[in-house]
Amino acid sequence: MSTLQRLADAGLIRPPRWLPGNVQYETIMGSVAYGVSSDTSDMDVYGWAIPPKDDVFPHLRGEIPGFGRQSKPFEVYQEHHVHDRDALAGRGRTLDLTIYGIVRMFALAMDNNPNVIDSLFTPVTCVLHCTRAGNLVRENRRLFLHKGAWPKFKGYAYAQLHKLAIKQPQGKRAELVAQHGFDTKFGYHVVRLIGEVEQILMEGDIDLQRDREQLKAIRRGEWTLERLRDWFAAKESQLERIHAESKLPAAPDEGRIKDLLMRSLEEHYGSLEGCIVDPDRAVAALRSIQAELERVRDLL
Repeated sequence: MSTLQRLADAGLIRPPRWLPGNVQYETIMGSVAYGVSSDTSDMDVYGWAIPPKDDVFPHLRGEIPGFGRQSKPFEVYQEHHVHDRDALAGRGRTLDLTIYGIVRMFALAMDNNPNVIDSLFTPVTCVLHCTRAGNLVRENRRLFLHKGAWPKFKGYAYAQLHKLAIKQPQGKRAELVAQHGFDTKFGYHVVRLIGEVEQILMEGDIDLQRDREQLKAIRRGEWTLERLRDWFAAKESQLERIHAESKLPAAPDEGRIKDLLMRSLEEHYGSLEGCIVDPDRAVAALRSIQAELERVRDLL
């Protein structure tokens, strides 16, 4: 049973009615997934679901793209600060939930969105729920990786540095600033993102916990802000060269990724006959009919 299903059954959340029973994959994200914390009292949960067939293929409900009123396809369900009081043997747990529709998830993964990519590469111990379709995608997760990961991950790292400079910390984050001189949580995310994209470019793979001791040290305040900025500047220059020399494809292989999407949908729905038209198959059928007509005409 998915986490979403359990929470919905307990009346703690009210997602779309079809969603809880169609979740294909859920995993713990955040500091637990990165090996930086073992405290599971607060958890980020990411996942994806397969919507009803006519949501993915709207022509099945009579819609014509570009004409008339169009139903908005399901993209994401999010719920924050859900208190699961029965978790952890009654001690309780607070959850932040993000569940994508499969099409949106594939689009973000193909674009190498760091959060979505990370969700596919979490340690197996973090996976909370996984169906046959979910396992199919997870087993083929390296297919999404390409050289476009570098500008995408670098951009997210820059965003963390920018937050260090402008964001006014509150609560526990303010305590970090008072203790260490800067928000070490933002700091460790800078190093984490750069370390991940280095693995992608050099190995075509990601181990989210490879640098966990370094990340823990940053969270403990063992790095100064100046050291963090100097490290980032040196790493950025190094990774520009690594990016140029990387053996990864320059762009995503959209054909293979689409094939994986279709296989995942078939795993869930069964046959997709009537949902899609294969132009090559249609042309082949027409040619076969034409050849048969030519044969009959010769006989006449």
